[in-house]
Amino acid sequence: MTSADRDADDGRDAARPAAVTVLGATVDDQTRCIHYRGPLDIVAIRFHCCGEFYPCFRCHAETVDHPISAWPTDRFDEHAILCGACRSTLSISSYLDADACPSCASPFNPGCSLHHSIYFE
Repeated sequence: MTSADRDADDGRDAARPAAVTVLGATVDDQTRCIHYRGPLDIVAIRFHCCGEFYPCFRCHAETVDHPISAWPTDRFDEHAILCGACRSTLSISSYLDADACPSCASPFNPGCSLHHSIYFE
């Protein structure tokens, strides 16, 4: 059975992104949080240390009892970024090269680059 067959069997549309749970203090369905809730704050990150999605490093710190570990450069092909607008995932490389979501064209907050050293080597 192919993955498309499995998707059809469980009623999901293979073209739609799978549901991703975002943890932390989110304030809306586009992954804005209590710390960053501007109109362009629509990105959640799957943290390298635990594999869970959070809107920001502060939400992660308030929720778990382990330190953040940055994604190593040799794993930038992993889909660890979630666009809160369309729920598509992006590879880290794609995200770092983009000003907007490649799937829905929603713009990303350019200020997030100030925190890249926390998330990525």
